[in-house]
Amino acid sequence: MFTSLLLNVHEGIATITLNRPDVYNAFDDPLSYELQDALKQVEKDAAVRVVVLTGAGNKAFSSGQDLKAALNGNGGKRDLGESLRKRYNPIIRAIRNMPKPVICQLNGIAAGAGCSIALACDMIIASENAAMVEIFINIALVLDSGSSYFLPRTVGYHRAFELATKATKLSATEAHQLGFVNKVVKPEELEAAVQAEASFYANAPTKAIALLKKMLTKGMTENLDAVLEYEAYCQEIAGNTADNTEGIQAFLEKRKPAFKGV
Repeated sequence: MFTSLLLNVHEGIATITLNRPDVYNAFDDPLSYELQDALKQVEKDAAVRVVVLTGAGNKAFSSGQDLKAALNGNGGKRDLGESLRKRYNPIIRAIRNMPKPVICQLNGIAAGAGCSIALACDMIIASENAAMVEIFINIALVLDSGSSYFLPRTVGYHRAFELATKATKLSATEAHQLGFVNKVVKPEELEAAVQAEASFYANAPTKAIALLKKMLTKGMTENLDAVLEYEAYCQEIAGNTADNTEGIQAFLEKRKPAFKGV
């Protein structure tokens, strides 16, 4: 079905692998639209309770836009605004609106739109060899694919300005220190570390996690009164799930809950 990425579903975990390692998993049109399709597919699949997003090989998660493909495909120039609206923005929205956790397995460099897509994920587990860079300014472009939203909310305006205007390359350790990355592990331990996190979420109360994603995003932009009301709204929904009933029963019986994601 897919030619530019790999999709595997196993024990509630959907792994999407950007599969253009010869060009550092850079995005051309086919990969952009295939990733949109893959994200829609795993969202609809009731068997999927957590998504892992990674890149093929050990050099790159994604180097962002494939500039050669962009130039060759449109006589040297394309409407960048329209490209974002059709190709990248739907990917960012799909990740943020995904009613399941999305874990970035940061196996290598994440640059430009690749960095934006990594930042859109709910959790980032990075190899020691990984790095992140908002490289747009090096070709006189600006942040896109959500980076101007995620960057200042993670590190504050002044550091975000520096990272964006100097295209500062952050090592995995530096990214971890700044709060971009949840955990840094040795390259040979990356897959196992991500699978451990994914297995945790595959057995978590999925509907509550979905509500939490929405709440945390809203909490970054809304005032306190709006957040308090939204918490009450979401708590009512969570309190009517089968997982909530199971969680309470397990607590009373002093056993581990068996959440089903419903």
